[in-house]
Amino acid sequence: MNDKRFKVANREAIIGIVLVIINFAIWFGFAYGLGSGDPKDYTYVFGFPAWFFYSCIAGTLFMIVLIFVVIKFFFKDVPFDEEEDGERK
Repeated sequence: MNDKRFKVANREAIIGIVLVIINFAIWFGFAYGLGSGDPKDYTYVFGFPAWFFYSCIAGTLFMIVLIFVVIKFFFKDVPFDEEEDGERK
């Protein structure tokens, strides 16, 4: 199991898990942090309750940008086929 592809795949899987945890923390924090009060006391952003806007809309946009940056700078192309001396087996 000294194949570099497995190391890269494991590293990228861990990065993916961290991204999911960040997404959940953002969603949960805003949804239950701002949305736990009395609905008559809610503030609104673009017609949405602030908890919904920040957890679902802004959080999604943030995650799209974050995933783009992570893919651009941390993920790399890995060939799936095994090649030896430039020839296929």
